[in-house]
Amino acid sequence: MRTVLNILNFVLGGFLTTLGWLLATVVTVVLVITLPLTRSCWEITKLSLVPFGNEAIHVDELAPSEKSAIMNTGGTVLNIVWFVLFGWWLCLTHIVAGIAQCVTIIGIPVGIANFKIAAIALWPVGRRVVSVETARAAREANARRRFQ
Repeated sequence: MRTVLNILNFVLGGFLTTLGWLLATVVTVVLVITLPLTRSCWEITKLSLVPFGNEAIHVDELAPSEKSAIMNTGGTVLNIVWFVLFGWWLCLTHIVAGIAQCVTIIGIPVGIANFKIAAIALWPVGRRVVSVETARAAREANARRRFQ
């Protein structure tokens, strides 16, 4: 079923949103100061292309560790730079694609996936795209750690 939904996503506009992410990835590589954003951008490009069966989770959920305030501040600064340069227009692209997909009954699941990616598009730094199973296992491990 995931394969069918991913093909439907590609046909109903996922190709265009993925092109937007690829463009943003290329721009982050070309502009030297935005190079730290390239990995996050590439991660969400994969999610935009194949949203079903994958999920974007925060790095802290994958490998919880004690982070310094400097690292958290660095991620926040990068997210602000991201939002100004790329985040707002990629978010709008996903919202428009999601609305267009939800107009058709068959496109509703794909539209909902685009709305989820639109939220991620605003603040992607620190996110990794993993399989749904890996995300579920990471969340369960984190829940067990919290209650120990």
